[in-house]
Amino acid sequence: MILGVVLAGGQSTRFGSDKALAKLDGQTLLARAVAALSASCSKVVIAGREAGPAQGAVECIPDWPRANMGPLGGIAAGLRHARDHGFGSVLSCGVDSAGLPADLITLLSPAPAYLENQPVIGHWPIDAASIVEALLQSEGRHSMIAFATAANARGLQSANAPANINTPADLAAMEQ
Repeated sequence: MILGVVLAGGQSTRFGSDKALAKLDGQTLLARAVAALSASCSKVVIAGREAGPAQGAVECIPDWPRANMGPLGGIAAGLRHARDHGFGSVLSCGVDSAGLPADLITLLSPAPAYLENQPVIGHWPIDAASIVEALLQSEGRHSMIAFATAANARGLQSANAPANINTPADLAAMEQ
Protein backbone atom coordinates (compact mmCIF):
# COMPACT_ATOMS: atom_id res chain seq x y z
CA MET A 1 0.00 0.00 0.00
CA ILE A 2 1.12 3.52 -0.79
CA LEU A 3 0.48 6.49 1.49
CA GLY A 4 0.08 9.85 -0.23
CA VAL A 5 1.59 12.79 1.65
CA VAL A 6 0.80 16.38 0.71
CA LEU A 7 3.52 18.67 2.06
CA ALA A 8 1.67 21.72 3.33
CA GLY A 9 3.73 23.04 6.23
CA GLY A 10 5.40 25.94 4.47
CA GLN A 11 4.96 29.56 5.45
CA SER A 12 4.02 30.77 1.92
CA THR A 13 6.28 33.82 2.27
CA ARG A 14 6.67 34.34 -1.49
CA PHE A 15 2.94 33.88 -2.01
CA GLY A 16 1.94 36.43 0.63
CA SER A 17 -0.99 34.42 2.05
CA ASP A 18 -1.85 30.81 2.82
CA LYS A 19 -0.97 29.20 -0.51
CA ALA A 20 -2.77 25.96 0.36
CA LEU A 21 -6.10 27.82 0.38
CA ALA A 22 -5.50 29.69 -2.89
CA LYS A 23 -7.92 28.61 -5.60
CA LEU A 24 -7.18 27.35 -9.08
CA ASP A 25 -10.21 26.71 -11.27
CA GLY A 26 -12.47 27.01 -8.22
CA GLN A 27 -10.63 24.43 -6.09
CA THR A 28 -7.99 25.07 -3.43
CA LEU A 29 -4.45 23.98 -4.16
CA LEU A 30 -4.66 21.76 -1.09
CA ALA A 31 -7.81 19.99 -2.30
CA ARG A 32 -6.27 19.57 -5.77
CA ALA A 33 -3.12 17.97 -4.32
CA VAL A 34 -5.14 15.61 -2.12
CA ALA A 35 -7.31 14.59 -5.09
CA ALA A 36 -4.27 14.03 -7.32
CA LEU A 37 -2.56 11.72 -4.82
CA SER A 38 -5.83 9.94 -4.01
CA ALA A 39 -5.87 8.60 -7.56
CA SER A 40 -2.71 6.54 -6.86
CA CYS A 41 -2.67 6.00 -3.11
CA SER A 42 -4.61 3.90 -0.60
CA LYS A 43 -4.79 6.85 1.79
CA VAL A 44 -3.66 10.49 1.75
CA VAL A 45 -2.51 12.61 4.70
CA ILE A 46 -1.55 16.26 4.90
CA ALA A 47 1.75 17.02 6.62
CA GLY A 48 2.30 20.30 8.40
CA ARG A 49 -1.27 21.58 8.78
CA GLU A 50 -3.91 21.30 11.45
CA ALA A 51 -6.88 21.23 9.06
CA GLY A 52 -7.42 19.93 5.56
CA PRO A 53 -10.15 19.93 2.91
CA ALA A 54 -13.65 18.65 3.57
CA GLN A 55 -13.59 19.53 7.27
CA GLY A 56 -11.17 16.85 8.39
CA ALA A 57 -12.00 14.10 5.89
CA VAL A 58 -8.25 13.83 5.32
CA GLU A 59 -6.01 13.28 8.33
CA CYS A 60 -3.47 15.98 9.13
CA ILE A 61 -0.16 15.10 10.74
CA PRO A 62 2.47 17.43 12.23
CA ASP A 63 5.86 17.79 10.60
CA TRP A 64 8.62 15.78 12.29
CA PRO A 65 10.55 16.47 14.45
CA ARG A 66 8.89 19.90 14.62
CA ALA A 67 7.37 22.60 12.46
CA ASN A 68 9.49 24.79 10.17
CA MET A 69 11.85 22.02 9.08
CA GLY A 70 11.03 22.55 5.41
CA PRO A 71 9.77 19.80 3.16
CA LEU A 72 11.94 17.19 4.88
CA GLY A 73 9.87 17.64 8.06
CA GLY A 74 6.78 16.64 6.07
CA ILE A 75 8.57 13.75 4.36
CA ALA A 76 9.79 12.48 7.74
CA ALA A 77 6.29 12.77 9.23
CA GLY A 78 4.79 10.92 6.28
CA LEU A 79 7.33 8.12 6.34
CA ARG A 80 6.92 7.65 10.09
CA HIS A 81 3.12 7.64 9.74
CA ALA A 82 3.33 5.15 6.86
CA ARG A 83 5.67 2.86 8.81
CA ASP A 84 3.42 2.96 11.88
CA HIS A 85 0.29 2.17 9.85
CA GLY A 86 1.54 -0.66 7.62
CA PHE A 87 2.19 1.16 4.34
CA GLY A 88 5.07 0.11 2.09
CA SER A 89 5.96 3.48 0.62
CA VAL A 90 5.08 7.17 0.42
CA LEU A 91 4.19 9.23 -2.64
CA SER A 92 4.81 12.89 -1.82
CA CYS A 93 4.02 16.22 -3.43
CA GLY A 94 3.99 19.84 -2.40
CA VAL A 95 0.70 21.63 -1.93
CA ASP A 96 1.82 23.92 -4.75
CA SER A 97 2.48 21.15 -7.29
CA ALA A 98 -0.37 21.73 -9.72
CA GLY A 99 -1.03 19.38 -12.60
CA LEU A 100 0.56 16.16 -11.37
CA PRO A 101 0.84 13.62 -14.20
CA ALA A 102 -1.81 10.88 -14.11
CA ASP A 103 0.97 8.26 -14.43
CA LEU A 104 3.03 9.69 -11.54
CA ILE A 105 3.22 6.46 -9.53
CA THR A 106 4.25 4.50 -12.62
CA LEU A 107 6.87 7.11 -13.50
CA LEU A 108 8.33 7.09 -9.97
CA SER A 109 8.31 3.33 -9.43
CA PRO A 110 10.15 1.55 -8.11
CA ALA A 111 10.93 3.74 -5.12
CA PRO A 112 13.07 5.67 -4.35
CA ALA A 113 12.66 8.20 -7.14
CA TYR A 114 11.79 11.88 -7.53
CA LEU A 115 11.16 14.48 -10.22
CA GLU A 116 14.37 16.41 -10.84
CA ASN A 117 12.63 19.74 -11.37
CA GLN A 118 10.60 19.34 -8.14
CA PRO A 119 12.28 16.91 -5.73
CA VAL A 120 9.40 17.18 -3.23
CA ILE A 121 7.48 15.05 -5.73
CA GLY A 122 8.82 11.63 -4.96
CA HIS A 123 8.19 8.00 -4.17
CA TRP A 124 9.98 6.89 -1.00
CA PRO A 125 10.28 3.41 0.54
CA ILE A 126 9.56 3.06 4.25
CA ASP A 127 13.19 2.29 5.04
CA ALA A 128 14.01 5.87 3.98
CA ALA A 129 12.44 7.01 7.28
CA SER A 130 15.67 6.34 9.15
CA ILE A 131 17.63 8.26 6.50
CA VAL A 132 15.50 11.41 6.71
CA GLU A 133 15.36 11.22 10.51
CA ALA A 134 19.17 11.04 10.72
CA LEU A 135 19.52 13.89 8.24
CA LEU A 136 17.13 16.13 10.19
CA GLN A 137 18.98 15.40 13.43
CA SER A 138 22.39 16.14 11.91
CA GLU A 139 24.26 19.38 11.44
CA GLY A 140 24.46 18.65 7.71
CA ARG A 141 22.47 20.12 4.86
CA HIS A 142 18.70 19.62 5.29
CA SER A 143 17.66 19.64 1.64
CA MET A 144 15.53 17.39 -0.53
CA ILE A 145 18.53 16.70 -2.78
CA ALA A 146 20.67 15.71 0.22
CA PHE A 147 17.90 13.31 1.29
CA ALA A 148 17.43 11.94 -2.23
CA THR A 149 21.17 11.36 -2.56
CA ALA A 150 21.39 9.63 0.83
CA ALA A 151 18.40 7.44 -0.11
CA ASN A 152 20.01 6.53 -3.48
CA ALA A 153 16.93 7.89 -5.26
CA ARG A 154 16.74 8.22 -9.01
CA GLY A 155 16.08 11.73 -10.33
CA LEU A 156 13.68 11.58 -13.26
CA GLN A 157 12.43 13.96 -15.93
CA SER A 158 8.77 14.14 -16.92
CA ALA A 159 7.40 15.44 -20.19
CA ASN A 160 4.29 16.46 -18.22
CA ALA A 161 6.12 18.23 -15.39
CA PRO A 162 3.73 19.85 -12.91
CA ALA A 163 3.75 23.57 -12.27
CA ASN A 164 5.28 24.88 -9.05
CA ILE A 165 3.15 27.75 -7.77
CA ASN A 166 5.21 30.06 -5.57
CA THR A 167 3.68 33.48 -6.23
CA PRO A 168 0.26 34.94 -7.10
CA ALA A 169 1.68 35.56 -10.59
CA ASP A 170 2.43 31.82 -10.95
CA LEU A 171 -1.17 31.07 -9.97
CA ALA A 172 -2.51 33.63 -12.45
CA ALA A 173 -0.39 32.10 -15.21
CA MET A 174 -1.84 28.65 -14.40
CA GLU A 175 -5.38 29.99 -14.64
CA GLN A 176 -4.67 31.08 -18.20
